[in-house]
Amino acid sequence: MALPKFFEFFRPFLEAVSDGELHTPREVREYIKTKMNLSDEDISVMLPTGRITYFYDRVAWAKTYLDKAGLIETPLRAKYKITEEGKRALQSREKIDLKYLERYESFNMFRANNNPIDDRIEATEEEKSPQEILDYAYNQINESLSSQLMAEVMKLSPLQFEKLVVRLLLSMGYGSGIEDAGKVTQLSNDGGIDGIIKEDKLGFDNIYIQAKQWSLTQTVGRPEIQKFVGAITGVQAQKGLFITTARYSTEAIKYANNLLGTKIVLVDGETLMKLMIKHNVGVSSEHVYEIKKVDSDFFEVSL
Repeated sequence: MALPKFFEFFRPFLEAVSDGELHTPREVREYIKTKMNLSDEDISVMLPTGRITYFYDRVAWAKTYLDKAGLIETPLRAKYKITEEGKRALQSREKIDLKYLERYESFNMFRANNNPIDDRIEATEEEKSPQEILDYAYNQINESLSSQLMAEVMKLSPLQFEKLVVRLLLSMGYGSGIEDAGKVTQLSNDGGIDGIIKEDKLGFDNIYIQAKQWSLTQTVGRPEIQKFVGAITGVQAQKGLFITTARYSTEAIKYANNLLGTKIVLVDGETLMKLMIKHNVGVSSEHVYEIKKVDSDFFEVSL
């Protein structure tokens, strides 16, 4: 039989976790397979890349969309649970599809992006070029990955988060070739400095780090940046990185941009996720697609 589309897995996914208990991905997939009467052959068909099955991929995307709409949650790593809103969706007996999820602002925010193709418009394939479709899909996948990655980061302890930030900077090339280039400071009496990256072997120039693992809805204000500047000044340094999972107020950004003699770089949660993905910290490559074009110079010059 033809494998159902990924949004057709929404209701059975919710049913799989409807008891309110925690369930593993394997348990959910087994329930869906039985509920939708799918054979072993149905669920074993591979995507063109040969790395993952259509079934596994579509169930995973169903999970992502339901999570973004707030119908399920992941309180523990790889453990799913239905929310009160998810229970109401099941009890409503309405068709749970993409249109249904659009009533949730959190889902609409997830789908919205800066891509010139607006997925909220029902466009046919003829209205989009293959490159546009590919670019849009790439952005959607990265949006989902960023959200999942942030969820994992927020589960870290404060010390683990500080170590993560230092590791990210080393992966970006800071302190390259220097022994013990990066370290996390002592948890007690750190003077407002959470980590240090050496920029030269003798330690003449260091980058001092403040790492704030705050709620995504919180805002880092100017006072926090002023305290950090004070801490840097106290060690007679001139370079600082303030990195947070939250966001910055307009006043905090203006203050950091107008400092004299001290350079403070602000990295918010969205930028942090982009940097982790770009530099392969906490993520790994699943598929690599190489797009090629005809080399006109080869035919005009080389032959």
